[in-house]
Amino acid sequence: MFGVTILGNNSAVPAFNRHPTSQLVTLNDQLFLIDCGEGTQTQITRYKIRRSKIGYIFISHLHGDHYFGLIGLITTMGLLGRKQILTIYGPAQLKDIIQLQLSVANTILPFELEFHALETEKVIVDHPKFTVSCFATQHRIACWGFIFKEKKMPRKIDPAKCLEFEIPSAFYNQLKNGEDYQRKNGTLINNDWVTFANSPSRSYAFCADTLYNESIIDKIEKVNLLYHETTYLKDMELRAAERFHSTTNQAAAIAKKANVGKLLIGHFSSKYEDLTDFLTETSADFQQTDLAIEGITFLIK
Repeated sequence: MFGVTILGNNSAVPAFNRHPTSQLVTLNDQLFLIDCGEGTQTQITRYKIRRSKIGYIFISHLHGDHYFGLIGLITTMGLLGRKQILTIYGPAQLKDIIQLQLSVANTILPFELEFHALETEKVIVDHPKFTVSCFATQHRIACWGFIFKEKKMPRKIDPAKCLEFEIPSAFYNQLKNGEDYQRKNGTLINNDWVTFANSPSRSYAFCADTLYNESIIDKIEKVNLLYHETTYLKDMELRAAERFHSTTNQAAAIAKKANVGKLLIGHFSSKYEDLTDFLTETSADFQQTDLAIEGITFLIK
């Protein structure tokens, strides 16, 4: 499974039973938390997410609605007896904030907290089955987006054919990489006799808070699912620019120019109770759009 569960979809102020930004990415057996605004723990409990399964936390920037729930979550993990490493990626100053909060409470965690500062655009997690990379967005303070991408070998094994041609399982990885198999007697078994093309790798891009910024297009191009903020409707473009945020039509323009598969919009301003117009305006310019509604898991296909 590769999916994104929305825990919080509002901007700075919790309102209308909407919570500040937080998302959970599930990729096979891995759980990643993106941002941890106020109320994230409550949402984790509400949607029956196992805290112990969260291995990585990514904090996009140091505005409170994106990280004020973090120290509570870390402390709870300790109280529940977590033992495995928790890896956090975020702006460099976040490390000092966490250490200060733990030290003034004389809190000693029973697990290792591994922190990595976000400083340059690059691959930050390189796992045999996936990568996570970061890229800069344009906000009032340093702010980062994240791209989650599967790693897949180009070919898939046809077990029945491999048995028929008596290919040892020790050679399967080479087959997945497209190699032919040569028997000891010199007979060559063509790769396409025993394998078939793998499905393309899937990807998800989280754009965090940002002005309309075309410089991100080449970084998120052709992702299967793109999350882009729409703090305001299109008639509030001036206010959006003043506050380094985006509007519905701007998010749609980025999605269209990046040729993404699907667009997810969120970070809604608390001035709006009804979100209907957000979907109407955005989908008018980019039809494959969904609202980032809390509690919904969006599967990446």
